[in-house]
Amino acid sequence: QVQVVESGGGLVQAGGSLRLSCTASGRTFSISRLAWFRQAPGKERAFAASIKWSGGRTSYADSVKGRFTISRDNAGNTVYLQMNSLKPEDTAVYYCASSPYDFGGYDYWGQGTQVTVSS
Repeated sequence: QVQVVESGGGLVQAGGSLRLSCTASGRTFSISRLAWFRQAPGKERAFAASIKWSGGRTSYADSVKGRFTISRDNAGNTVYLQMNSLKPEDTAVYYCASSPYDFGGYDYWGQGTQVTVSS
């Protein structure tokens, strides 16, 4: 199994920045992709960004493209989500998830970290 733990959430004003971290442990050699999802109040959980564990290819939702950057610390097992130009609509619980497959759903999820953007 793989365990993922998120950190770095908090309260920030609109236009500000935050960096979230996701640290993976366990059978990390089995990870193919790691992604960030978010769930806003009253809405379904939605994809935000993903990164290939090997090679680093990234993918973004249109709503965050150009503002968020996902990256991996190759020296360890941590993936970051740098969030710039934050908007109130970015307010959500942000979840990290990993998958052993190149496509499809994600198997292992963290508990989430709250991000609140005030106007």
